[in-house]
Amino acid sequence: MKKLQRLFLLGLVLLAVAVLVSISFDNANGTQNYESGAPVWGYRCVEDRCVKTPFSEDYPREKAISLAACRLFCGNGAGLLWPQPTGPITIGTDLVHIDPEQVWFEWNEKLQQLAPLWETNKERFRRQLQATAQGVSLRSGGRSMHVKIDVEDESLTLNHGTDESYTLTVGGSKGDGALLATIKAKTFFGGRHGLETLAQFVFFDDIRDELQVVGSLNVSDAPVYPHRGLSLDTSRNFLTMESLKRTLDAMAMVKLNVFHWHITDSQSFPMVIQSRPTLHTYGAYSRRQVYTAADIRDLVQYAIERGIRIVPELDAPAHVGEGWEKLNVTSCFNYQPWENYCVEPPCGQLDPTKDAVYDILQDIYREMNEVFNRSDLFHMGGDEVSIRCWNATEGIRSWMKQRQWGLEGSDHMKLWNYFQTEALRRLDNTLPDSGSRPIVMWTSKLTESPYLEQYLDKNRYLIQVWTTGNDSKVVNLLEKGYRLIISNYDALYLDCGFAGWVTDGNNWCAPYIGWQKVYNNDLMAIGGPYAQQILGGEAALWMEQSDSYTLDSRLWPRLSALAERLWSNPRAGWQAAEARMLMHRERLVLGGIAADSLQPQWCLQNEADCPIGGDIGRS
Repeated sequence: MKKLQRLFLLGLVLLAVAVLVSISFDNANGTQNYESGAPVWGYRCVEDRCVKTPFSEDYPREKAISLAACRLFCGNGAGLLWPQPTGPITIGTDLVHIDPEQVWFEWNEKLQQLAPLWETNKERFRRQLQATAQGVSLRSGGRSMHVKIDVEDESLTLNHGTDESYTLTVGGSKGDGALLATIKAKTFFGGRHGLETLAQFVFFDDIRDELQVVGSLNVSDAPVYPHRGLSLDTSRNFLTMESLKRTLDAMAMVKLNVFHWHITDSQSFPMVIQSRPTLHTYGAYSRRQVYTAADIRDLVQYAIERGIRIVPELDAPAHVGEGWEKLNVTSCFNYQPWENYCVEPPCGQLDPTKDAVYDILQDIYREMNEVFNRSDLFHMGGDEVSIRCWNATEGIRSWMKQRQWGLEGSDHMKLWNYFQTEALRRLDNTLPDSGSRPIVMWTSKLTESPYLEQYLDKNRYLIQVWTTGNDSKVVNLLEKGYRLIISNYDALYLDCGFAGWVTDGNNWCAPYIGWQKVYNNDLMAIGGPYAQQILGGEAALWMEQSDSYTLDSRLWPRLSALAERLWSNPRAGWQAAEARMLMHRERLVLGGIAADSLQPQWCLQNEADCPIGGDIGRS
C-alpha cells in the first residue's frame, strides 16, 4: 500500500513538472497561458487593415502592437481620430511610453483672460489620459510630456466668423528630456481643438500596460462649417445639470461648437424668470426641476471652456402653455380634442392681440440675455403655429375684424407678422447691439413665399430647416438669398423610430436613423449651387420619450457622425469610417458617456469583416 502511495505522489510531481515545462515552452514561443490573464494576441497591418494575430514564433509578444497602435500606423494616420482632420497629417514610426502623472503645460501668461480656461482644459486633458488607461495599473516609467500652447488672440468671441484652425506638432524634447507637443492657433477655440486631437493620439497599449503616443507628428486642421451643433429640448422631460454637462463634455470630444437650448415648450417652463415668477412656479414640473440664473451662467461658462456656445431659444408664438396660462395671454391652452389645435398635447399659443404678451416677452428676453451672455445668436422659434387655434379665440377674431382684416389664411399670416415684428422690437430693446443680432427661426409657413420676402429680412434672419433635405422649400430659401442651418428630420432628428406615444405603432418620423444616415447627410448636396449659404447643421433630439437616463444612448455615437460630417465634410461614405467609429465609440464610453453599442465587439477586433461586401476602403 505504501509503495502505491509513493508511486501516486511521484506521478503527481511528474505531472506538475510537465505542466511547468509546458508553460515555459509556451512562453518561450511567444504564447501566454490563458489562466495568467496576459494577452495572447496583437495586430498586424495587412493590406491596409488591422488583422488580429495570435502570438507565435513568427509574431512574438515583444514585437507585437496593440489595436490602437495598428490603427495609428495602418492607413493615413487618422485611424484614432474623430473627426478626421481636414489638412495633411504626417506621422513618424516610433512610439513613446509616457507617464500620465508627468504632463506639464505652458501658455502665454500675458493673455490673462485665457488662463482660467487653460487651467480647466489642463485638468480635463489629464482626466482624459487617466480614462484612457482604462483603470489598469500602468507599468512604471515612461517619459514626461510638455504641452506648449501658442495662441495669438485672447478674444472669447465664438461665432460664425471665429477662426477655429490649429496645428499640432509632436517631436523633439525639452531640456529635461520631456517629449514636446506644440499647439498653435489664432484663437482659444482652435487651441482647444488641438488639445482634443492630442488627447486622441494618446492610447493604451494593452500588451504592455502603458500609455503611448506617437513620437513625431504634424497635423494641420480647420473645420469646413462654422455651425456644428445639437438642438436639445428640456421641456418635454427635464434634464439634470449633470446630464447637460456630460453632453457638453462629449460634444467637446468631437469638436461640436453649438448647443442650441430649446429650454421651454407647452409642457413645461423650467427656466426661472425672476421678474415673472409665475412662469416657472406654475410651469415647471416641480420646484426642483428648474434652471436658475446661476445654473445657466454656470452651464454657459462650462460650455465656453469646451469650445461651445449656447444659443438660447424661446419658442413663440406657438409651443407655449404651462405657466403662461396663469398670465391670461394664451389662446387654446389644453383644448380638446387636442389634435384639432396642435401637433401634440397640451396645445397653447400666445395671443398676439394682447399688449401684455410683449411686456412679458421683454422681461424674459432681458433676463435670458443677461445669463446667455456668450452668444450673439437668439433663436425665436416660430415653429408650428396653428391658424385654427387663433381662429378658435373670439378675442382674436374681434381684434382682426376691428382692423378690417379678414379671417383667411393670409390674414392670420399678417397677424403672425404683427407678433413677430413686435416681439423682435422688444428683444432688440434688451440688446446692446439692438437691430444687428442675427435671429434664427424654424422653417414654417412664415418662411415660405410670399410671406418670406414680405416679413423676414434675409440680412437679419437665419432659417433653420427641419423639413426633408430634398424639400423644394429649401431651394426656395436659398434662391432668395437666405442663410441656412440644416436639421432635416429625415437624417438629423434623433428621436425618430421609437414607439408612438399618442398612438400605437411607431412615432411620426420613423424609421430609426442610424449613424450611417447621419454621416452620409451631405449638406453640400442639399445646397447645390447655393451651398456657401449653408452655415452648418444641428441634430435635434426632442425629449417626449427621453430623459436624463436615456440621453446618452439617444445622442451618442450618432451625434459624432454629424460632427465629422460638419468638421471634415468627408467625400467617402460611412463604410470608410466604420473602423474609426467603433474605436471612437469605445473612447466615448471610457470618457463616461453611455454611448449606444453599434456592433458585436468581434467587429471591433476584426476590422472590415462585418459590413456586407467587406471591401470598404479606409479613411
